[in-house]
Amino acid sequence: MKRMNRKFAATVGTLAVAMIGLTACSTGNDSTSSVSAAPSSSATATSAPASPSSSAMASESASDPAANLVGSGCADYAKAVPSGKGSVAGMAMDPVAVAASNNPLLTTLTAAVSGKLNPKVDLVDTLNGGEFTVFAPVDEAFGAIPADDLKGVVANADTLSSILTYHVISGQIAPSDIDGTHQTVEGQDLKVTGSGDDIMVNDAKVICGGVQTANATVYLVDKVLMPPAKK
Repeated sequence: MKRMNRKFAATVGTLAVAMIGLTACSTGNDSTSSVSAAPSSSATATSAPASPSSSAMASESASDPAANLVGSGCADYAKAVPSGKGSVAGMAMDPVAVAASNNPLLTTLTAAVSGKLNPKVDLVDTLNGGEFTVFAPVDEAFGAIPADDLKGVVANADTLSSILTYHVISGQIAPSDIDGTHQTVEGQDLKVTGSGDDIMVNDAKVICGGVQTANATVYLVDKVLMPPAKK
């Protein structure tokens, strides 16, 4: 664990990273989850200042957490989690790793970033300690990964960390500014295209984005993002 923390700290500096995993796993929410991930020991994260509209978004979200939501799945999310800590309003009250752990749609991701899938990969403190934009695969996204592949990823701490950090960008980015190419904490770029209810992150669709937590802007996505193979 200490070795992994040092590697991660060196990769992200003061920022930090995280998310996702593979393989069916039972979490504290009594839900079964899986995970996928992997870090790049040479990846470097560049701290990016929050965009002007991100500050405005944070202010508006303080009074109405649902003010900036985008995505065709937001209504279904609201029906599935209408109230409580895992709801849109509830997540706005906690730092991102805590908020995700309260969301019943993100049990696998929570297991992946909290050391439950691999004790050498625990990104909770890192995620809660900075400002980020997080692309969070829902449980169904992990379920689409072949079981053997999930097991292999989860067993390799470097691979799991790389995948998780590829889902994280330094600084909070509002839906109005999310279109474009962004460097991830893992070090490589991902591309966001579209707007409103039709936003894609690489080849993953945003189910519901602009979900605020105390320190992050979250976009629920329908696929686990895989970093490009490094040459």
